[in-house]
Amino acid sequence: MKMKILGLSLAAATLVSLAGSTLGASEVPTSAPKAYPAGEVGNMVKLGEDILLHTDTHPLTKDLVGNKLQCISCHLRGDDGKPGTGHGIGTFIGTATAFPAYSKREKTVQSLQDRINNCFMRSMNGKRPIVDTKASMAMATYITWLSTDMPMKMDTKRPCSPLNSNRWAKNAKKFAKIQRKATHANYVNGQKLFEAKCAMCHGADGAGMGSFPPLWGQDKAGHWLANNTGSGVSKLNKGAAWVQSNMPLGQGGTLKDQEAADIMLYVDAQPRADFDLQKGLLPASKMGYYNSKVLHEKHSVRSNFKQFGLDVDAIRGDKKIK
Repeated sequence: MKMKILGLSLAAATLVSLAGSTLGASEVPTSAPKAYPAGEVGNMVKLGEDILLHTDTHPLTKDLVGNKLQCISCHLRGDDGKPGTGHGIGTFIGTATAFPAYSKREKTVQSLQDRINNCFMRSMNGKRPIVDTKASMAMATYITWLSTDMPMKMDTKRPCSPLNSNRWAKNAKKFAKIQRKATHANYVNGQKLFEAKCAMCHGADGAGMGSFPPLWGQDKAGHWLANNTGSGVSKLNKGAAWVQSNMPLGQGGTLKDQEAADIMLYVDAQPRADFDLQKGLLPASKMGYYNSKVLHEKHSVRSNFKQFGLDVDAIRGDKKIK
């Protein structure tokens, strides 16, 4: 039985608090709408939902994905079973209300489709879809549907849901301070915590198990399994913020700050694909206009650690990271 707070479920009360005083309880949904829209709009919502569930195998997106992840790997199911309705950081509820929104990374005002498509280059280690293609429109339509009846308030600071924006920024700042002090001992502790709390789902080698996604590494053919070094969770602070909010599955919010930091110090120190922005863009003749003032960007495991003043070799205690 869910706890009730003044007539609200605990999840609803949490989302109301995160959304701030501008949203009333009745305006903050905790699940997808009860019914799909009628006609072609409803068909696009259903298509977008299917793509989010099967991104790496769906006919419209499989050729754009370079790993074994789906959108649902980060944007978790909620109580209704729908992708992107989980209550932790990464919820899609409210996301559409924030757009158009400014992105510091691209240094431009981004559309919802821009935001979704750019994730393919990073979290999906693949190619950026073309804006307004069927796949791009379908994913944006589904995510917009999750914000039905919520008031619009464009975000001038970052392109994400109002339910994520402040807690994402606050926790990323908190974990940045913690990670700058990381040592090899934290890495060792992170490995122990990972083996105790994470390996049962993601595998001791990080390759994933069953429906649970991989976190790092390559398959026998040399194909990368997980997100590359340009993704949010590959950053020591943002990864820790996401993990503390969502993991272990169904127990989000139970990890202490240092536990979440150490787990992601360990996970993010494992081999994963480097990120090169230019390699994630389709040829201009196919892609059309790329809405960004930043056209060159590269990251590696080593550079991600250097961002926090850390030497990944010293943290790991070896020299296995190229």
